[in-house]
Amino acid sequence: MVFPPQFLSFVFVVFLILYFLASAIKILKEYERGVVFRLGRVIPVKGPGLVIIWPIIDKLVRVSLRTVTMDVPPQDVITRDNVSVKVNAVVYFRVMDPIKAVTEVEDFYFATSQIAQTTLRSVVGQSHLDDLLSKRDEVNAELQRIIDFQTEPWGIKVTAVEVKNVDLPQEMLRAIARQAEAERERRAKIIHAEGEFQAAQKLADAAKIIGAHPVALQLRFLQTLTEVASEKNSTTIFPVPIDLLKPFFRQKFEEEKKHED
Repeated sequence: MVFPPQFLSFVFVVFLILYFLASAIKILKEYERGVVFRLGRVIPVKGPGLVIIWPIIDKLVRVSLRTVTMDVPPQDVITRDNVSVKVNAVVYFRVMDPIKAVTEVEDFYFATSQIAQTTLRSVVGQSHLDDLLSKRDEVNAELQRIIDFQTEPWGIKVTAVEVKNVDLPQEMLRAIARQAEAERERRAKIIHAEGEFQAAQKLADAAKIIGAHPVALQLRFLQTLTEVASEKNSTTIFPVPIDLLKPFFRQKFEEEKKHED
């Protein structure tokens, strides 16, 4: 079957029109921007929505403005106090200037990843193990500040950096466990000593009150008998006041003194 030349020309023209429309019409989502290079030169950012470019003359690069969550691989680091640890982190960043993100660096995602890895090793290597475990917020803030400073010329804003896991050797874990146990024992002894001190203070205050009011001792004596009698005991104890025994002690002392003379 032979097609006439007019039909072939019509098909060719339709194909060119469809190709032109497919190459010229671009639809960018709300979170996307288009960096357009016209004959190699950057023109103002396009999008979102319907964008029309010139095929062959223009080249469009899509850039997402959403926050990117990038996982930093585990890094083997030696801390400032010579402890070998394995640390990983997560970095949250977003593109603030699409033109700089495309023109200032070849691959901003890969570049940010490499900066994050080197910065993580550097900051952890300058920190003590105790600071890395107990002052995590300060380490995160320092990581965020350094990475954001280095990626700012690329139009990248680092919003947060979080250290996720700190893997320690088994020997160090056992040492930390012993240290924690010793710390708990120290706190227990301090609390026990404080309790004894407070009890002694209360007893001293009670002795002062009883010394100023001897009747209070008799009342306390009767209260003790009541508490003992309230229990189901077959034996009742009657404490003897020391004042009743003083004459016997005085007489015994005088006899021993005369004997020595």
